[in-house]
Order: sequence, then structure tokens, then C-alpha cells
Amino acid sequence: MRILIFGSTGPTGLLLVRETLAVQGEGTVLILYVRSPEKLPEDIKRDSSCIVIQGQLDDESSLSQAMEGVDLVLSALGPAQFTHPSGTPLAHAYEQIIAVMKTHQVDRLIALGTVSIEDESDRFNLAYYTMVKSVSVSMRNAYKDIRAIGAVIRASGLEHWTLPRVPVLSNNSSKEVIAGYIGDGKTKNHVVLNRIGFAAFVVGEITEKQWDKKAPLLVSP
Repeated sequence: MRILIFGSTGPTGLLLVRETLAVQGEGTVLILYVRSPEKLPEDIKRDSSCIVIQGQLDDESSLSQAMEGVDLVLSALGPAQFTHPSGTPLAHAYEQIIAVMKTHQVDRLIALGTVSIEDESDRFNLAYYTMVKSVSVSMRNAYKDIRAIGAVIRASGLEHWTLPRVPVLSNNSSKEVIAGYIGDGKTKNHVVLNRIGFAAFVVGEITEKQWDKKAPLLVSP
């Protein structure tokens, strides 16, 4: 299996790379598409299962090179909270990525989302309402971009996509995750997700395919 990963130099993306290597095992090749390869740890750069391709998110030629022979795409791309630029650049990047996926007949994407993206299965929850309202004011550009990302992926026409939505991210070590929807009684008032839990959920979803064309909320118990 060949898996293309975006966002692998960030704290969540790096955990996703390591978890994929650990679980998928021998025979899996990870294509790490990065803007700054020097940010990758040396052990990842030396790993024979990893191929590093340097490029920008709007570089169609480099994206096409990275997409060659890929079975699915994973992404931990996310906006910079308070310093994110205007103009929804990540949503535009996903439009380019999805176009290249279709050219190469790659039909599956699992991409990081946040609770700022609404879902029809959500129910009212005061804690989440307050959180999202605060983000929409204090991180306006990031809020607009993440919502645009949700719209782009849902309208992409991809045969298979999953958009796991995260609340506040933590660096705690537990991989245990509750997957559900806001206000569903299962996720309760939990508003934190361990980054490694996101990584574990995504890697598990590669084979389990329980959340195809869905946008679950992920929280740590």
C-alpha cells in the first residue's frame, strides 16, 4: 500500500506518520509531502518505508509526482490559529489536491477537521457552542478556512472520504478515543482530544472503514 500524507511535519502529523508506520507494517510506503523536509526527524527521513517529496500545496507538478501510484491520502493539515492568512488558502489547497487525486484515480481521503465544521448529526451542546463561537471571533481567518475545507471535501465527488473533527488538542499519551457527534450523549461534554488519539483513529479507519462519508467528532474519554 502507498499512502500519501500531508502535514507530516506538524505535531499531529508526525504522530500520524509514526502510528501509520507502526500499525501498517512492512510493505507499506509512506509518501511525505512537505514544504520543509528539514523539519522531519532524522529517523523518519532515514526510514526506508518513507519517501519525502518537497513541494508547495499549490504546486500541481510536485503534487502529481507525489500522487503517483497512491492508494489513499491522509492529511493533518490545519490552520495556524491566530496568524492564519485570509482567503481560505487551505481550502484552495484541498481543491488542488483533490483535482490531482482524481487525475490519478485516487478516491479516498481522510483529513483533519475541527468542530467548527457543522454536521447534520450534531445536537446543541453549550460547551461546543461557546467554543466555536469564541473561535469564530478570535481566530476568524482560521475559522473561515476550516469551514471551507469541510465544504470542499463534502462537495468533492470523491467516492470515499472521512473528516474526523477535533476539539482542543492535547499531548497526553492515551490513544483511547470516543467517536460520535456533538450532543449525542456519547461524547458528553468532553472537549479535548489527545493528538495520538487522532492518529490512532485515522490509522484504524484505513482498514475498518466505519466512518465513510462521515464527519465524526473525536474526543478523549
